[in-house]
Amino acid sequence: MTSEKLKAAIIGSGNIGTDLMIKILRNSKHLEMAAMVGIDPASDGLARAARLGVATTHQGVQGLVDLPIFDDIDFVFDATSAGAHVKNDALLRQRKPGLRVIDLTPAAIGPYCVPVVNLDANIDAPNVNMVTCGGQATIPMVAAVSRVAKVHYAEIVASISSKSAGPGTRANIDEFTETTSKAIEAVGGAAKGKAIIILNPAEPPVMMRDTVYVLSEAADQAQVEASIEEMAKAVNAYVPGYRLKQTVQFDVIPEDSPLNIPGLGKFSGLKTSIFIEVEGAAHYLPAYAGNLDIMTSAALATAERMAENMLKTTVA
Repeated sequence: MTSEKLKAAIIGSGNIGTDLMIKILRNSKHLEMAAMVGIDPASDGLARAARLGVATTHQGVQGLVDLPIFDDIDFVFDATSAGAHVKNDALLRQRKPGLRVIDLTPAAIGPYCVPVVNLDANIDAPNVNMVTCGGQATIPMVAAVSRVAKVHYAEIVASISSKSAGPGTRANIDEFTETTSKAIEAVGGAAKGKAIIILNPAEPPVMMRDTVYVLSEAADQAQVEASIEEMAKAVNAYVPGYRLKQTVQFDVIPEDSPLNIPGLGKFSGLKTSIFIEVEGAAHYLPAYAGNLDIMTSAALATAERMAENMLKTTVA
């Protein structure tokens, strides 16, 4: 195994991009920070990057491709907005077709990626989409039920502190619900998915909380619970603040008294309710910003595995 590291750039010098930069600088085994890209020359993220010796540009993606170091970059993380990512990816591909792009916006140009569920299937993808913070927190739970019983419907409610939602997050609310709902189906395995996000203005700020409701075929409750607990441990391996907030709850829906799910119809079987809390690592924003932490941690875990695979291939 080589000790060489691959160079990475981050587009977006806001909350998410700055937190991710700090994670790479402190914890990454296979990546090193090469450049931080923004559009606001006065942004805190660019100032921090400069103080830490990272190359910076406030001229967006065009500024990145014009940097001398761009030719050496293997990974680009995009932490801007869904609309901006489409243009960013196109320009990056034009200049460097083989670049690996980790998309932290809801643009979903590439396949949805939730590391504990489907990273192996997307290990060579040129562009992967990290869904959303709510998706990274809840889709593993839907998938955990799905590997035990057929899931007819899954609904998630992600509640985050208003203070942890920057301009990019707020601009992407519609994309958040659409992308997360689709990924609940495509990655989580639900026949139908629905996502809701709540920006909680409470003071003091509250931690990220996620509620997952899964309606499945009748199944052994002990097996479902064991699968959920196993999946929670797997997520916790790269998001240390991720935990089940309370015991998994079950409700048996009898055939003679079915639920009526709008757009789905009558339903009977097993309802599984899962309650999650995500505490942030406080690398940039305080610990209440678990939504920030799970997104950047999932993106870094994905890139780390890809980089490790690339380095092994190079050595071989």
